[in-house]
Amino acid sequence: MITRRTVLTHSAALLALPKLALADITLGRATLTTVSDGNLTLPGDFVTANLPAEAVEIMKGYGLSTEQFTPECNITLYRDGTNTVLFDVGSGPDFMPDAGSLTDNLDAAGVGIDEVTHVVFTHAHPDHIWGLLDDFDDLVFPDASYHMGRAEWDYWWNPETVNTIDEARATFAVGAKRRLERLEDQINFFDAGDEVLTGINAIAAYGHTPGHMAFEVRNGSESAMVVGDTIGNHHVALHHPEWQSGSDQDGETGVASRKMLLDRISSEQMPVIGFHLPNGGLGRIEAKEGSYRFASVS
Repeated sequence: MITRRTVLTHSAALLALPKLALADITLGRATLTTVSDGNLTLPGDFVTANLPAEAVEIMKGYGLSTEQFTPECNITLYRDGTNTVLFDVGSGPDFMPDAGSLTDNLDAAGVGIDEVTHVVFTHAHPDHIWGLLDDFDDLVFPDASYHMGRAEWDYWWNPETVNTIDEARATFAVGAKRRLERLEDQINFFDAGDEVLTGINAIAAYGHTPGHMAFEVRNGSESAMVVGDTIGNHHVALHHPEWQSGSDQDGETGVASRKMLLDRISSEQMPVIGFHLPNGGLGRIEAKEGSYRFASVS
């Protein structure tokens, strides 16, 4: 049967050749895969604004342009034979032209949208939650159950948030509230320290947003860390995790969360999945000479 969603999916497929899943690892009897939602296109000083001049030199050392910053958007897909879990849902069609390709790329990876059993949100910024709805305001993943940290939901649900957030992020608040309203009757809440689903534990990683969460994903004796935007890049944030990021709504708290995760990930030699880390976002982080370095698996 041809539905509105079928029309959208096939129309989008004609416009662009989708990327396949970018990186994957086995975790016990489960698999973690990153699937591209495309990339953001940001001003060259997005990372370096209000930081010491060394920040520009660090980016140049990685061969990155200082004119335009185009971080990847990597969605984490976890499959354990019973559950098919997405961490975040990407940008959808309304945020940036080079983002919003998750459904095409899931299809290219052999994963149908009706196969997704759960969606777990790290936070409610546009590139993580605006992909919840299609062009007709239908849920893109209609058969999934949805899970969000209680503190994150309460922040974006509050009608005063749009008035108290900085002006540049006012559209973030409007967009988040619109999508949360669609989930009001079916959202499942959790708190830091809770086991959201079997083998998926929520870790408070506040700062980027007031209720931002990271997740330890464990299967058998193996585990990995889904960090969301707590570690926003593989260069400045790792060389100087003590520097406050302009992308964090609370810079000081963001620094504390970043240091906490980096210490744990590196000391436990745990694989990491970062939404904006390069080459699919999946790799390892090692402590080196007072800072950190990221090595991707692909």
